Amino acid sequence: MLIAILSRFIRCGTLAVRMPDGRVHELRGGKPGPSAGIAINTRRAVRRLLLDPSLALGECYMDGEVEPLGCTLYELLDLLTLNLAEGGSHPGERLLHAWRVLKRRLDQLNPAPRARRNAAHHYDLNGRLYALFLDRDRQYSCAYFPTGQESLEEAQAAKKRHIAAKLRLDRPGLEVLDIGSGWGGMALTLARDFGARVTGITLSTEQLEVARARAAEAGLADRVRFELMDYRAWNRPVDRIVSVGMFEHVGLAHYRSFFRVVRNTLREDGVALIHAIGRSDGPGATNPWLAKYIFPGGYSPALSEVLPAVEKSGLWVTDIEILRLHYAETLRHWRSRFAGNRDAIASLYDERFCRMFEFYLAGSELAFRRMGHMNWQMQLARRVDTLPLTRDYMVEAERRTVSA
Repeated sequence: MLIAILSRFIRCGTLAVRMPDGRVHELRGGKPGPSAGIAINTRRAVRRLLLDPSLALGECYMDGEVEPLGCTLYELLDLLTLNLAEGGSHPGERLLHAWRVLKRRLDQLNPAPRARRNAAHHYDLNGRLYALFLDRDRQYSCAYFPTGQESLEEAQAAKKRHIAAKLRLDRPGLEVLDIGSGWGGMALTLARDFGARVTGITLSTEQLEVARARAAEAGLADRVRFELMDYRAWNRPVDRIVSVGMFEHVGLAHYRSFFRVVRNTLREDGVALIHAIGRSDGPGATNPWLAKYIFPGGYSPALSEVLPAVEKSGLWVTDIEILRLHYAETLRHWRSRFAGNRDAIASLYDERFCRMFEFYLAGSELAFRRMGHMNWQMQLARRVDTLPLTRDYMVEAERRTVSA
């Protein structure tokens, strides 16, 4: 039965399937494409792939019940995601996906206590882990590749300049709120390079500790502070708001609340910049493996799901930019660095954890290359006349910081 389903699924390229009894089936699609192979090592894995493939494939790989055959994990997932994009499907998976879409609001209910637990699940891991595959500034979000030839460090620095230009930090001393401040890199950059006074808020105790230490080490503790705080608890006006890679954790049911906080927090001439992962093909549901093991409560929304909440908040959308393959390139760098430091990471955790993270990084990269994921940056203001009439000021500000 599984071979019959896979035969219909493979529309491009070739997939070799080795079953638990050692038999190998070669499945060829009707269109040219890459070749890959999969070894299914247990009968339990066969049953699980029949019943819930989106969850089972990652779990079976973590447990060694499924492995790439004659190829890398990335090459195997590339073939599978290519065929998904070409319309290949699993009859049971269509029903499961419809069910996930129906219950996604419940899955994404993220009141403050649950949001804190969700953040701890991923961001309170051993700090050395992230140091082993991120850039030196520990930017754990989409980098910005103006030419595509930048190193990871260069692209992450370019991302911060790109965002700062959209915040229009045109005078020193502006008060900035950084929602989801991570390890502090964005806040420290805005204070050091643009003279801003920044408060970063996070739900991760691990990130909070590192960010505070970095501010003290950089001699910026008088201009940058970090707090363990949910965005809904903030109640002080600021000139600017920046949020990078946090909106994916807000949850559909809380979008109106999020943008209401943004509007109420901004001063009358304030500007906000929200940077998040989205999907170009309309509303969907989070992959069940990703929701279980990596980002519980997380969801990357279509803009059609975000804009109604912005409209109801009374904010002006003053600019939207779509970054298409920038995150794919970011993840390619992370995946390479993770592989280069795999032994050190395995010493922190274990083989199953390494397999989990490899599956996460490879699958995420392919979501941007094959499955319509992208990043969006949305600039917001309270007043229609807060910003210049054209976006030339962004380009000019970015050029000034590059040449400085």
